[in-house]
Amino acid sequence: MTDQAALILAALGGVANIIDIEPCTTRLRSEVRDPARVDVPALRAAGAHGVMISGHVVQVVVGPSVDTLATDLEELM
Repeated sequence: MTDQAALILAALGGVANIIDIEPCTTRLRSEVRDPARVDVPALRAAGAHGVMISGHVVQVVVGPSVDTLATDLEELM
């Protein structure tokens, strides 16, 4: 488990706001209940190279460590 995973989890609005998370190449793709609770500056501070929000889908670009990060997030949830 990493501090980065905890920071990203909080920036996505916490466990209660997350419907689903899955890694996709270099991105962490998540579906959230309330996109307004997503803190984009906090995601960038946690190491995200980019953040894209489309409706309830949030893609966090983190690079090749995405699989490890997704596993850490699952352990936190």
